[in-house]
This record gives sequence, structure tokens and C-alpha cells, in this order.
Amino acid sequence: MKMSTAESSKKLKEEARLSSSKKVIMFDLDGTLAESKADIDREMASLICQLLEHKIVAVVGGGKWLQLKNQFIDRLKCAKTRFENLFIFPHSGGSLYKYETGEWKLIYQNPLLPKEKKQILAAFRKAFKDIRYTYPQKTYGEVIEDREVQVTFSALGQKAPLEKKEGWNKAYNDIRFRLKTALEKYLPDFEIRLGGLTSIDVTKKGVDKAYGIKQLMKLLRISKDKIIYVGDALFRGGNDYVVKSVGIDTVAVGRPDKTKLFIRLLILPNRQ
Repeated sequence: MKMSTAESSKKLKEEARLSSSKKVIMFDLDGTLAESKADIDREMASLICQLLEHKIVAVVGGGKWLQLKNQFIDRLKCAKTRFENLFIFPHSGGSLYKYETGEWKLIYQNPLLPKEKKQILAAFRKAFKDIRYTYPQKTYGEVIEDREVQVTFSALGQKAPLEKKEGWNKAYNDIRFRLKTALEKYLPDFEIRLGGLTSIDVTKKGVDKAYGIKQLMKLLRISKDKIIYVGDALFRGGNDYVVKSVGIDTVAVGRPDKTKLFIRLLILPNRQ
């Protein structure tokens, strides 16, 4: 049963109250802090900067480092010293960057081997044939991208406009679920996840958002009760669902506007 707007706001307010004691607030990027592959807007950037005054913030996205830097970090106008409380996880947790001594440094990375990349590409070709997949007439950028740590399939290409992605997702009845099932037959030793509206990400087995959370907990030496994850796809089958396996608390948001409300509610006590 779908909650009313009032019920949803009340629930979010309670989740923000319970989150006030958390040390780390971890966010999914696409669909949570920004629309798919879009930059965060000024309001979101301002809210993140305010949150960094009081909390450690971690952001995880399916893109590579440069994409997350352009989409998120470069939009933040707060003092660089606040970045010391910011952790960035590209490749859905496959790598981690931390701000130290005035620059961003790579903490870890789990690159795919050349033979693994070849295996993944071959699996996509077989899976396309199995489900009789037909390519869109027009694409925008690379359809299958080697991101070193993961291989990403984007049905319309990496640079497709949001409205085109939404249209494809609806018109094809999100055929990615069938494609993922077909891929799993050929890639049993890899992680295969749906991302955004048109993407499928493939990484090494065990390298996912849950892996990223565990690495952050080790790095900060904190227990799972000190971290909370905010995402738009925490439902079974969603690309955020895996974080529940860690046993941390989660907050489900529909779109970035809900995330903004959550952050406002979270930082409100600090303004008083």
C-alpha cells in the first residue's frame, strides 16, 4: 500500500531523528543525490556542504572517478577543509578516494584483469543473442565501457539524456532484468548489477556497495550501528539492495528532492 505524502514526510522525519546519532551518512549518487548521470544542483551542493560540518559523508556511484568528480565534487563550493570528512566510492564500491593533505588520493582499487574483461564482453555478446536483444537506432556515446574496475553496459550510451533513458526503460519494459539473467549463466564468478535506468555493471565477485561499506568501516574503525545508507533502489533487485546484507540502517528515498528533505531534517538540530 502506497503511503500518502504526509505519511512519507512523517516517516522521513523519524528516520532523520534516528540518524542524528550516526557518524557516517552514505549516499547513493544517481537517483538519490542527482538525476541519472546528471550533476548535483546548487541546493543539493549547499546541503552536502552543511552536512559535512557535522558528519562524515560517503558517496557511492557506478561511474569512474572522473565522472563522480565532475558530477559531484566539482559542484561543491564549501571550504576544501570540509572534504576531509568526505569519501568517494566510484565503480559501485570497487575503489575508494579520500581527501588527504590537500588532494584526493586513491585508497584502494580492484581492477579487472584483461582476461576477465574479455570474458565479460563475450558474455554480453552471448546474452544479447540469447534474448534476441535489438539495439536502439540511436545511441549517445559508448554502449559498453571499460572502466578498469568494472565493465558497464548502457543501452543508449554513456551520454544519453535523462528523458531518452526514461523512454527506453519504459518502452522496453526494462529488458535489463532478462539480460542480467542471461549474463549470470555465463558469468557465475562476477557481480552483475542494474544501475540507473539503462545500465548494467559487472565487477569482480564480492566487489559491490556492501564491500565499499565494509572497507569504510575498517578504515574509520567504526561499527555498523554508526553508519546509515541513503538510496533510491533499496528494494529487492535494486542496485542499493546489497547494502542490507551488511546489517546497517537504511533510508529509502524516491528522488533527489526526498534526499534534500532528509538532509534538511538531519542538520536542523545543529542550527538551533
